[in-house]
Amino acid sequence: MAQQLGFDLPVRVALGRDDFLVAPSNAVALSMVDAWRSWPNGKLALTGPSGAGKTHLAHVWAADSGARIVGAETLEETSPDTLFDAPLAVEDVDRIAQNNACQTALFHIHNALQTAGHPLLMTGEHAPNLWRLSLPDLQSRVDAAGHAALDAPDDTLLAAVLAKLFADRQLTPRPDVIPYLVTHMERSFATARTVVAAIDARSLAQKKPITRSLAAACLDNPR
Repeated sequence: MAQQLGFDLPVRVALGRDDFLVAPSNAVALSMVDAWRSWPNGKLALTGPSGAGKTHLAHVWAADSGARIVGAETLEETSPDTLFDAPLAVEDVDRIAQNNACQTALFHIHNALQTAGHPLLMTGEHAPNLWRLSLPDLQSRVDAAGHAALDAPDDTLLAAVLAKLFADRQLTPRPDVIPYLVTHMERSFATARTVVAAIDARSLAQKKPITRSLAAACLDNPR
C-alpha cells in the first residue's frame, strides 16, 4: 500500500473491545474488568504505567456496564449528584492525592454509588495503597477495592502496541521498522507513544516514508 505523505491527519484512537491487545501482561486485568458484577464491594482499582491500557479498559468496561467516565481532577468542578445514577469510572485518582476538594467529592460519590448498588472503577499508575490520599476515609475505601494491575509489555505486546499506534495515526511503516523499535527503544507504553508521535512528525516534515533509518533518527533525537 502506498504511503500518503504531507497530510497532518487527526489521530483516531480505537478504544473498542476488539482493539484491546490481549497478552500475558494484561490478561488477568482484562478478566477482572470483565467480571465487574463480582467485584469486591462493587469496586475495582485498575493500575499500570502510563499508556498501559487503563483508559482503553475503562472504555471497554463502560461499553459493557453503561458506565460514565470522568477524570478525578474534574470532580471539583462536577456536581456529584449527576454521577450517582449509573456505574462510574474515575480515572487518575492518584493525581488528586493533595486535592482535598476532589477527594471529598469522590468520597461522597463513592458512598452514594455503594448505596445505589452501582459499581465504581478507579484508575491510577501505582498500587492503591501508594496513592497516599490525604483524606483517610477515602483511602480506606480505596484500599477495600479489588485490584487489577497492568504490567509492562513483553516483545509481542510492545510490537502490537506500536502497530496500533501507527494505525491510529493512519501510518504504514516499512516492515522492518517495528521490529527495530522493539529491539532498541525503552520498554514502556509511554515511550511507544512518544516515539510514534516523533516518527509521524518527522515523516510529515521531511515528506519521507517511515523507514528504519527515519525511526533510528527519532530514537537518537526524538524532537
